[in-house]
Amino acid sequence: MWRKFIFIAFCSLPLCAISQDINGIWRGKLVMAPGSCFPVYNIEMNIQLVGTHIVGTAYHYKDTLNYVREYFEGELNTDSNFISIQENGMISFNVPDDCVPCIKKYQLTYHKGSTNPTVEEQLRGTWTGKAANGKSACDPGSIVMQRFSKSAFKEENLLPPSLTKRKAELVKEITVDTGTIKLDFYDNGQIDGDTISVYVNNKTIVANKLLTAIPISVAIKIDLTKKYQEVIMVGENLGSIPPNTALMIVHAGNKRYQLYLTSDNQKNAMVRFIYKDPSTENAPR
Repeated sequence: MWRKFIFIAFCSLPLCAISQDINGIWRGKLVMAPGSCFPVYNIEMNIQLVGTHIVGTAYHYKDTLNYVREYFEGELNTDSNFISIQENGMISFNVPDDCVPCIKKYQLTYHKGSTNPTVEEQLRGTWTGKAANGKSACDPGSIVMQRFSKSAFKEENLLPPSLTKRKAELVKEITVDTGTIKLDFYDNGQIDGDTISVYVNNKTIVANKLLTAIPISVAIKIDLTKKYQEVIMVGENLGSIPPNTALMIVHAGNKRYQLYLTSDNQKNAMVRFIYKDPSTENAPR
């Protein structure tokens, strides 16, 4: 009895609960100082966890017509079991002219009542930040979010115009028989300030990153449950030498591919991966 009680009490702590899947939509409220953009400050995060790396987008909003939408990246610290998220750029916004958005950093933990199954999952913690114009710091505050099954915003608002308004030009279709594909992105040729975002099936895995001689590396899963993975590279600018160009190295099992991707104001570059079960290679026909 005592052993069971101790286990239940211990598992109510973030240390035990962090093993839960934190992918998905989280929505709640921010505590902010008087004079902020909105009198009641709502927030919605769409979190995507790949290993211990976090990417996604956040809406800060009064309602779905008055909002700021931002990229973020972060890390799950598996030693301390804390979640650190840093916003790193605005995608779109519709706010009053005198409103200066705050770019925030969050320190969060996962919580769920272990003895009461009706208690909702929560991410909660604190945040700090600075004004988007870089002129002042924002007064720090607290944040509490709960998990939701869908966004408060319409589906067409969830993706940036740089993805939805441009043609996705297919560069190559690659058949693979491995469960994990590793992608490395480099600037193609002279490093000229190109920045990119990368989407897998319309989900952000790289947000507004500068291409250099050091690779931007990501891994994606592919198997019978996810047989098709469409990777789209979006050029967020044209650099000093237009268009935006990237070298993508694909590692798929013992196979390696080298692809050159180009994006401009009219098109993005797409690579489609198709999974083929290796057990069917020598199957009788």
